[in-house]
Amino acid sequence: MPGPEYPRRILLAVTGLTPQVVTETLYALAIQRQPAFIPTDIHLLTTQEGAEAARLGLLSEEPGWFQRLCQDYDLPAIRFEVSHIHPLVDAAGQPLSDIRTPADNQRAADLITELVRRFTADPAAALHVSIAGGRKTMGYYLGYALSLFGRPQDRLSHVLVSEPFEGCPEFYYPTPYNRVIVLRDNKLADTRDAQITLAEIPFVRLRDELNNRLLTGTASFSQTVAAAQRALLPPALVIDLPGRRLTAAGEAVDLPPVELAFYSLMARRQCQGKGFVRRGAEGLDQAFLAEYRQIAGDHSGDLERIEEALKDGMDEAYFDQRKSRVNSLLEEALGRQLAAPYLIQAEGKRPKTRYGVGLAASAIRYGAIDPATSLWAGPTHPNPREN
Repeated sequence: MPGPEYPRRILLAVTGLTPQVVTETLYALAIQRQPAFIPTDIHLLTTQEGAEAARLGLLSEEPGWFQRLCQDYDLPAIRFEVSHIHPLVDAAGQPLSDIRTPADNQRAADLITELVRRFTADPAAALHVSIAGGRKTMGYYLGYALSLFGRPQDRLSHVLVSEPFEGCPEFYYPTPYNRVIVLRDNKLADTRDAQITLAEIPFVRLRDELNNRLLTGTASFSQTVAAAQRALLPPALVIDLPGRRLTAAGEAVDLPPVELAFYSLMARRQCQGKGFVRRGAEGLDQAFLAEYRQIAGDHSGDLERIEEALKDGMDEAYFDQRKSRVNSLLEEALGRQLAAPYLIQAEGKRPKTRYGVGLAASAIRYGAIDPATSLWAGPTHPNPREN
């Protein structure tokens, strides 16, 4: 089971009025699993009432079931305190007693997304997410958030408890000694006989579909989902030379003039049916300068410097530098997977390798992009072949 070797191991769970799912999951991970996954940190997502139930049932001196479990099984220190209980709050910062309205659902989704984003941003951490407790909508959002941000070391699970202990308020985990409790039907049972099953849930990892802004920013749940969905759409590239930007898969990308000119050179060749080109090919320097003048004008302060660099043509070193820089900027802006169709690609083996943008010409447009909406505002030139 991946995860135990990470220095930081986080158990993140949703809970409602049954905080027992925390100790049940901890027991399954730390006692039953081989190799054991012993969290270094535990965090809960819950409602206002759920936060109080967790505080009283798990972290109080009596009954204090979290500390009891740790002592019963001689577990190492685990950071779990009241500040690790995250009650969902509304837009005004007031704790939610339940999730009922559309606004409550949106707020819960955004808070859950932000917490998962934060935990998965730490490369030294492995995250185990439990969706066994809380409202079904909370479990759905938490599972979906892990699908968006989860990495290979992260896991998703649901915990199951054997009869007759399931749903019993007095049961928190199988004890290593005899402990008799009263069940809901007033029958007696020994917690030592309980069986815990941790069902690991496979999930699709979409992290590579997200750009760096979504991975490190504060985009909402719906914005993050929309970005991931765009990866499923056919590629579409719009280049706005006067605006010094482009959109790829609906995402706006600002490129420095030199990189935008080089990328436009590659894209225009595809539009004109010229396709991929070898480094050092004759005429590349002049075609590149023509693109650059459309962006920066004839009186750009950098134009003279660029012309000097290209006085003997565009050599392989200059070509490779521009290509690598463009591809790095696209991957940073779009995410590795989403950027893949838009990158400057290579075909063929050296020394006959050729480079270009692999998109179909029909997927490439030149036109103005509205900075406010990142939408294509219509073609400035109906036929890119004329430019």
